[in-house]
Amino acid sequence: MEKKILIVDDEKNIVDIIAFNLKKEGYQVIKAADGEEGVKKAMEENPDLILLDIMMPKMDGYEACKKIREKKNTPIIMLTARAEELDKVLGLELGADDYVTKPFGVRELMARVKANLRKSAFREEPAAEEKPVAEGNFGRLDLNPDRYEVRKDGKIIDLTLREFELLKFLSAQKGQVFSRETLLEKVWGYEYFGDVRTVDVTIRRLREKIEDDPGKPAYILTKRGVGYYFDC
Repeated sequence: MEKKILIVDDEKNIVDIIAFNLKKEGYQVIKAADGEEGVKKAMEENPDLILLDIMMPKMDGYEACKKIREKKNTPIIMLTARAEELDKVLGLELGADDYVTKPFGVRELMARVKANLRKSAFREEPAAEEKPVAEGNFGRLDLNPDRYEVRKDGKIIDLTLREFELLKFLSAQKGQVFSRETLLEKVWGYEYFGDVRTVDVTIRRLREKIEDDPGKPAYILTKRGVGYYFDC
């Protein structure tokens, strides 16, 4: 079944270029010209991935991302003309999985679409009944990679796809320290051109969800000047 991509952007020429290339790759395309329409179509059409511009009329991309995240875990790639680090960080803080800065190359955008869809497909694929469930128990934290499920004290924690992938990767290699650059390559799956703040933001969001005290983490620790590692 072909994947459905929702493009939310008020710049028609950009939407047409993206839509043309997505259709060439075999994707079904849905369009929305502002944030309000984008949120509505995200709820009604159940797209497999959303390309979401930031600067739009009626409702900007930040607010749209926040509203979509309240209901859905659909992968979201932010499209932004702003190069400032703060704008990118804010999008990630609100739950976006990725971002691309305009002007962007079509090949880069297609690669990121495919990478995010691939990870999303792994998450949604049900485990075969006869397949043993590979679980990781880390004190009060339980990871079920087959179900993309994390529980703390028996209660399910709502993680985004990227947060889960990062936690799964670190916990599978407990005690091993990974640099931000290595985590970008291993978890995100493609070059981020040195924008390592992406890792820091995702780590912070993850700590807020799984730690008793995010300021004194017990699971995801920092090796100052080197990177991050998992412990418990």
